[in-house]
Amino acid sequence: MREHITLTQFIIERQRTMPAASGSFTLLLNDIVTACKRIAHLVNRGDLIGVLGSAGTQNIQGDVQKKLDIITHDIMVSALGWSGHVSGMASEEAEALIPVSGQYAKGQYLVLFDPLDGSSNIDINLTVGTIFSILRCSEGAEPELKDFLRPGREQVCAGFVLYGPSTLLVLTTGNGVDAFTLDQDIGEFILTHRNLRIPDETSEFAINMSNQRFWEAPVKRYVDECVAGSDGPRGRNFNMRWIASLVADVYRILNRGGVFLYPYDVRDSSRAGRLRLMYEANPMAFIVEQAGGLCSSGRQRIMDIEPGDIHQRVPLIFGSRNEVERIVNYYASADD
Repeated sequence: MREHITLTQFIIERQRTMPAASGSFTLLLNDIVTACKRIAHLVNRGDLIGVLGSAGTQNIQGDVQKKLDIITHDIMVSALGWSGHVSGMASEEAEALIPVSGQYAKGQYLVLFDPLDGSSNIDINLTVGTIFSILRCSEGAEPELKDFLRPGREQVCAGFVLYGPSTLLVLTTGNGVDAFTLDQDIGEFILTHRNLRIPDETSEFAINMSNQRFWEAPVKRYVDECVAGSDGPRGRNFNMRWIASLVADVYRILNRGGVFLYPYDVRDSSRAGRLRLMYEANPMAFIVEQAGGLCSSGRQRIMDIEPGDIHQRVPLIFGSRNEVERIVNYYASADD
């Protein structure tokens, strides 16, 4: 029989290699996993329990909120706020930082999350997910904004849960990337994918072609070459894949390679990009780099960006190393 290693076993084994570990991090991950199991159940039940559709409100970014955006945000806050492992939180669905109630102890971690990435797809039954990022902080202290506004290279953990045909958790703590599948019969995440690696070469790209007229020259050049296929300068054919769900696009690239582009466009000079640095781009960049890929804004490594706002937006280009390097070189030559 195949040996089943649960997520808890996996984390404890990693913890044993770190003599100074207190166990708090393991318990924090268990809290996140518990919240994600609840979210998976709600996503699976959908219209049967009346949780689909618009909430009739907007979040701080001006996005129309789905009912599940609000419900999943509340689930994450409730699961993390009482345990004593967290000092503060930040969510896509909340304008301000989320403090831990004074009745609970404050721990040594900060958690940032997008409770339901891709929620615009939820009503048509496409894949959605939860993204999270963990930073270390001073235990017991009341965190300030500056404690959250740190570059992605300071993350101690990042992950996402994919609510699709199977519920999958993808996780890195800085020692590669592993994936766990939720066994609904026993309610445990089981290790099913060890040491995921993104191939250096690819013939797939993902981009929203409807924005083509707004792209900068380096992105136009790259996509034009891909579309030209074997008749163009690359001399080979490419396939385009676009799911419009970040978690789904990342997972596809982790499994079979590819490059994803959500670049800056010239429509609104006041908005640097579409995706949020702190709880979307940074955790995905950590995962992608740990799997051997690259992640850039086109002009800068994502995890080196010094954040200025908790809801800061950035352009995002990631995936197979050789393709991302090519795009970055196109930006460098265009900027010279």
